[in-house]
Amino acid sequence: MKDVTSTRTSRNSLIYPKKRPSPHGGISKSHSNKSPLLPANGLARRTPRTTKVALIQQRQREAQIQALRREGIFLEEEYHDEIRYYMLDMERITMSSTQSMDQQPEIKWHMRPCLVDFLVEIHFTFRLRPETLYLTLNIVDRYVSRRVVYVKHYQLVGCAALWIAAKFEDAKERVPTVQDLVQICRDTYEESAFIQMEGHVLTTIDWALGHPTAEAWLRLQCCGPSTEDPKVQHVARFLMEITLFYREFIKYTPSTISLAALCLARYLCGKTRRIWEETDKCLEVIDLLDTRLAHHVNDLSETLVKKYSYAFYSKAATFVVQYYLEGGRFPPPDPAPLPVTPKRTFPSLLSTPTSSTTTASDVSDDMPLTPVTPAFSSDLFSGPYSSDDKENVSSTFEPVLNKLRIDTPPEQFLPHDFVTFGRPALHSLNNIASPRTTLVS
Repeated sequence: MKDVTSTRTSRNSLIYPKKRPSPHGGISKSHSNKSPLLPANGLARRTPRTTKVALIQQRQREAQIQALRREGIFLEEEYHDEIRYYMLDMERITMSSTQSMDQQPEIKWHMRPCLVDFLVEIHFTFRLRPETLYLTLNIVDRYVSRRVVYVKHYQLVGCAALWIAAKFEDAKERVPTVQDLVQICRDTYEESAFIQMEGHVLTTIDWALGHPTAEAWLRLQCCGPSTEDPKVQHVARFLMEITLFYREFIKYTPSTISLAALCLARYLCGKTRRIWEETDKCLEVIDLLDTRLAHHVNDLSETLVKKYSYAFYSKAATFVVQYYLEGGRFPPPDPAPLPVTPKRTFPSLLSTPTSSTTTASDVSDDMPLTPVTPAFSSDLFSGPYSSDDKENVSSTFEPVLNKLRIDTPPEQFLPHDFVTFGRPALHSLNNIASPRTTLVS
């Protein structure tokens, strides 16, 4: 009987050999044409020097991320675009209306610098996060846009907004208590007034507290692949806080405010301008800031200048004030040159000769020479904005809060220390006759 197993094995060995010949005609694969600098997997071979450089860069990036995390900044690089789009949508939803604020019967725009100066002092006293200050003013503006606020309650609204913003942004141990607010306001309001106003403000703004502040936008712009110098960031923060005092900046979005402050800060610090980032709205804010600082630099809030004159803020206020006192300005963009018709020169003004043969010296035109277009001087930044704003403070405005300030505050600003040495807040706006004023719903 024939062995079927052996027959199948022999046939399989003939049809499917274990080692097939090379398709290159016997040429071994080891002699293929490959670069000697590349390994078999196609990746660049790392030398000890490139490995060391890559390791140093990785360590620097990790150290940078850890330093940002210690400050409470977390870089979500995977969701960067989604976060940016969400912030753009939220800042449009949470904007206030200057037209509605203009219709307030008692509150006027010259009172705003006094309130902002008072809030900046409290914010610096309790060491609150920068986002808290911007969220506070956003809550105040949205509330004033929807409700009629009397002068005697203006400070109460500001304190309630600061209380809400601190609870939303800061750690629990840094949030001021109701007793702190009563003490800061010199017993002008009772504790129940702050609690009642807090609920009224939250109801008015529909509990919408997710406002992307200018500080949040600045951190997003400065914490990219190339971070800005600390001095540039501090100067930008000083410029951004200046915008909180005046009406003309309220209509701009926080992203525009932060971009304008960063561009102006980069120029003041001698950095190269990034023309491709300067939008039209950004240039408008830069012009407003530059004009106000050039004409009214001596009228800035003393509290704000004092705050940014310390070394841990790179003495940003001293640097900016000195720059504008010396006559420095932000250069306007070069106007687009008008088209000029080129002037043609001819060797002869004779008419075209009748002969069929002409020389180079006889070539001319019967048409007269096109006159050269006169060059008009055009300045894109001459006159669109005026530094004299009737609704804002005048050039001789002096905040009421600065009159009673002691010039020698303590060096270490611990909670309640700076307040006790500070100025009485908005006493001229409150009813001195009644030491306690209860909120009227």
